[in-house]
Amino acid sequence: MAAPKKGRRSPGGQGRPGRTLVLIVIAMVALVGGMFASGTSTPRLGIDLAGGTSFTLQARNQPGKPNAINETNMKTAAGIMERRVNGLGVSEAEVQTQGTNHIVVNIPKGTDAKQARQQVGTTAQLGFRPVLTATTGAKTPSATPSPSASSGKKDDGKKGDDKKDDKKDGEKAEGKPSATPSASNTTQGRAVTSALKKGPAETPSASGSPSAKPSDSASPQPSTGGDQIPAALQKQLADLDCSTPQARSQASEKAANAKPTDQVVSCKEDGTQKYALGPVAVEGTDVKDASAVFEAQSGQGWIVQMDFTGAGGKKFADVTGKLAAKPQPQNQFAIVLDGQTISAPSVSKAIPGGQATISGGFTQQSAEDLANMLSYGALPLSFKIADETTVTAALGGEQLEAGLIAGAIGLALVIVYLVAYYRGLALVALASLAVSAILTYTIMTLLGPAIGFALNLPAVCGAIVAIGITADSFIVYFERIRDEIREGRTLRPAVERGWPRARRTILVSDFVSFLAAFVLFIVTVGKVKGFAFTLGLTTLLDVVVVFFFTKPLMTLLARRKFFANGHPWSGLDPKRLGAKPPLRRRRTTAPTETKEA
Repeated sequence: MAAPKKGRRSPGGQGRPGRTLVLIVIAMVALVGGMFASGTSTPRLGIDLAGGTSFTLQARNQPGKPNAINETNMKTAAGIMERRVNGLGVSEAEVQTQGTNHIVVNIPKGTDAKQARQQVGTTAQLGFRPVLTATTGAKTPSATPSPSASSGKKDDGKKGDDKKDDKKDGEKAEGKPSATPSASNTTQGRAVTSALKKGPAETPSASGSPSAKPSDSASPQPSTGGDQIPAALQKQLADLDCSTPQARSQASEKAANAKPTDQVVSCKEDGTQKYALGPVAVEGTDVKDASAVFEAQSGQGWIVQMDFTGAGGKKFADVTGKLAAKPQPQNQFAIVLDGQTISAPSVSKAIPGGQATISGGFTQQSAEDLANMLSYGALPLSFKIADETTVTAALGGEQLEAGLIAGAIGLALVIVYLVAYYRGLALVALASLAVSAILTYTIMTLLGPAIGFALNLPAVCGAIVAIGITADSFIVYFERIRDEIREGRTLRPAVERGWPRARRTILVSDFVSFLAAFVLFIVTVGKVKGFAFTLGLTTLLDVVVVFFFTKPLMTLLARRKFFANGHPWSGLDPKRLGAKPPLRRRRTTAPTETKEA
């Protein structure tokens, strides 16, 4: 029989235990270093431990839907809000219905309450409306000449001759409200760019608007089909002032409360333009999904990609085909979110395929926020904030203190039991528990800023339960080693032979625990998710610790005389365990053959 090659791994999987221990130590150092480098050394706490903000939203019926406030719509709205503010489901924001027309939202300390308030309160009513006409965002002056207008109205007969000059003056006036040239010659905000091009109609000069010239009267844009607009809508557009955030907010609220079949006036997001818009051609519910993507190749930066439903894609293709045949600005398609025009790009051709892209001026946060709201759909109701209060953590702090005291007492009893029963092996168990605690603490701390994980009381309970799961894994392995010693084997082969059986048992046990945590995380909401998430995380870490720390450490200790010789305080004394005499190989003698003389 050939001799085994030098350096080959043994059947028991002994390998290089020292190298494995060095790797897990490096991983712990990296996690601790990353924790301090991120500027946070403590886990993010939930609302029951750190306090936070609580606000109550009151539901309101939408126009044309007087009976929209019902149990089904309230539950749907609460579910959408919960998904918006929780994202991955572990930020511990609480959303629950209260009574027949209220929803209570609790935001833990450390969360951007203003951003969360916008997320839950925004109805995300997206609509694609054709542009009827457009002009500058300021309120259109009356027919009375303005003393400050350098190109004021001279006489009615000369008005037609001054069109070209007025257009130039309008371009200059458009450039004044903004500090950057992009306010006049680029699309400030977002534009659809999947065969939907940003045409010159986005600027006042391209739309043929005389801009802010005081001589314009009731019709803000007579050269762009303004005579086709009802007189009432023309007056609304002339009276609309988009120069201040308050005025834009009021105009957006009014447009958002209008029926989809109504013609509305709307402000552009930055207030530089205002639009008269036709009925909704494609509704936001026709958007199947939306995601934020960083587009580096085209240089667009952060964009929001939209996928339409089958019916929505057909409507989008039909409408863009019709708009492409019209002149400026009637070939523009306004993207209206909650009554505010976020962009009005021009259409050059029909856009089939059911996909479109919103781009232009996005940051990562703004792109993710918009994609989040569009992905989770429009709320079936509109809401207003009825009450907002600050929540203290006094009660949760007392409960946490009591829980930690109880956990410390339980841990002390476990240590006493391990020392009394396993003696020297208790040091291995305690070292493994310490490694597990370091990994759990650092990962929980890093998950706070990464995914919004917040540690609440149920999550702390899950971490305490995980101590028992981890201790069970050590006990299973220790007992397998002791069983091998009882069979008469020495420690080194006992460690390697006991590992395969212990490994199977540990993996099955941890799989059951992780499966329970996973199911609990999927089917529950609120604080119970924190318990399930922590239980699942610590169960995975138990596998890591047992495989990459406990097993290699036992392999190294088996080479030390204190454990290898079965010292009475090692916990592996053969006499104490009632071991059988050492196994000996039976000698087999070959039958002798009778030799012939």
